[in-house]
Amino acid sequence: DLGRASRARTGATIVAVTGSVGKTSTKEALRAVLSQFGATYASVGNLNNQWGAPLSLSRMPQDSRFGVFELGMNHAGEISPLSQMVRPQVAVITTVEPVHIEFFGSVEGIADAKAEIFDGLLPGGAVVLPFDNAHFARLEDKARRMGARILSFGTKDGAWARLGECQVTPQGTQVTAEIGGKRLRYRIAALGAHQALNSVAVLAAAFALDLDLDHALPGFGAFEALKGRGRRETLHIKGGEIELIDEGYNASPASVRAALRLLGELPTTFGGRRIVVLGDMRELGERGAQLHRELAPDLSAAKVDQAFLVGPLMQGLYELLPNTMRAGHKPNSDAMVETLVAAIRPGDTVLIKGSLGTRMAPLVEAVRALDKSAAKVAANGH
Repeated sequence: DLGRASRARTGATIVAVTGSVGKTSTKEALRAVLSQFGATYASVGNLNNQWGAPLSLSRMPQDSRFGVFELGMNHAGEISPLSQMVRPQVAVITTVEPVHIEFFGSVEGIADAKAEIFDGLLPGGAVVLPFDNAHFARLEDKARRMGARILSFGTKDGAWARLGECQVTPQGTQVTAEIGGKRLRYRIAALGAHQALNSVAVLAAAFALDLDLDHALPGFGAFEALKGRGRRETLHIKGGEIELIDEGYNASPASVRAALRLLGELPTTFGGRRIVVLGDMRELGERGAQLHRELAPDLSAAKVDQAFLVGPLMQGLYELLPNTMRAGHKPNSDAMVETLVAAIRPGDTVLIKGSLGTRMAPLVEAVRALDKSAAKVAANGH
């Protein structure tokens, strides 16, 4: 009731975001871009379910010009009532992948559940859909039946908003995109081709809101990866420096591949080894073990030097890796802490990623604890 009352009292233009991966990053990029045009509120963190969505609506200041809300689910029927509460003018679906597939009969079922975001779309509203995705036609069909204006985004010819060149550098990602026939070049502070593709979806949403895209672009300079979702940190350890890429918040096959691709593309900042620490991906059902094993080629393509794997599902993947890459497999993150910390040396780039239920946070914190500058600050009481 509080959420509905808050939605009713505001004149804000609302964008809702869902998708198997990339929801929170896209929401934060939308916040950064829309803030170029006026007061913008976005849901905090991943408050995106039956509690989080109305709580987020209740927190939105009445005078907001824009509101951005992430909507999530792990069962069919969850997003529809949330969308009808948020009532967006624009709905974005980032992608459809086998995430939470344990609770669905098929990926088609996941696509149908994501498409529930259209149920609350206001008359005359627009939807932004992933053109490259295998389920695009399914999403498009429902959107058309709902009377929505459809803007597609992707890398393939035929996408209304298309990602062109994408160059990852230590300072950010340089992007060339074509949005409705208009060619744009810009930089985003976040790293990776997956973030670049998210930015194209954001620009499609801005276009749907009749905003000036040239004026929108500087907003991407303020968009950086969040804690647990790809944030990079330089740590000063004994003998030199290392780089930590914290992806410890969650994991799915698609997001692990994106993180590994970024690791392989990015020059190691200090010229050392590429180290990955991967934890079990949860809620994958009976295909879980297979989906873990299928990541083996991605680790090789990313030029991983050492792999530390955590959890029973990662056992099968570990057995497929070359002996030179296998650095340790443990049943849980607590058991891995000592092994990982002992292996790290100056120059390394360390990527840590796993599902929330696998508890990768202790490993992230153990690596952070190696930072001598952080220890010095703590000792000084600052």
